[in-house]
Amino acid sequence: MPIDETPANAANFHADADDVFGRIASRYALLCDLFSFGIHRLWKRRVATLIAQESWADLHDAAAGTGDVVLRVARRGRLQSHQKIVASDVSARMLAIGQRRASALGASVEFELLDAHAMPSVPAASVDLYSISLGLKICERHLILREAYRVLRPGGRLITLEASNIPWPWLHHVYLRYMTFCMPLIGWISTGGDASAYRYLLKGIEEFPTAEGLAAEIAGMGFEQISFERLSLGIVAIHIARKPRGTTA
Repeated sequence: MPIDETPANAANFHADADDVFGRIASRYALLCDLFSFGIHRLWKRRVATLIAQESWADLHDAAAGTGDVVLRVARRGRLQSHQKIVASDVSARMLAIGQRRASALGASVEFELLDAHAMPSVPAASVDLYSISLGLKICERHLILREAYRVLRPGGRLITLEASNIPWPWLHHVYLRYMTFCMPLIGWISTGGDASAYRYLLKGIEEFPTAEGLAAEIAGMGFEQISFERLSLGIVAIHIARKPRGTTA
């Protein structure tokens, strides 16, 4: 069944109208640590482990920010001579930080300034594995997933890490109330009063679909063999899917 074409931007964020991630680039790592109490590092480590377990020659990590996930993959020291990692993002300042980190680690990663909604410079069916972490909630996710499908080779894998739902409604409600109180306070202090950063993130968390709902959306884009894994009680979930073999687009 074709997926609903209604725009799906949980945070109502548009990078061309607000360069918030450029403004907070130097504090992004601190914000992630504060908002998640450092647990985001475990989530990204799990994504990196799943990526490393897959068979791929070309990995594209979209909305990569400062390269947290791909640097974890590259640091493992298991990259073969034929493997290529590309990290892309819409924020030049975030990518610049990622490049400096990669150079310091001696990690072989290419950084490209690209909007994940449309990447015409990336040929169709040219990527073995496409990953995106904590970016779908601040994008038009249907466009992102459609573009991921386009650039993946038949049989290629999609791996996403994103905000999700705690299966127990009462506990999920408590979590959202906690975030509603704490995120503005933490965001205000750590960004020196830049309210937009935490406003987008909070809205994105509140309005994002459940793990089951996102799985249905991914299926609606044409992916198959879809599974998901909840982490930290369901605060986030990792979805894995495959582009069908034998497809021509």
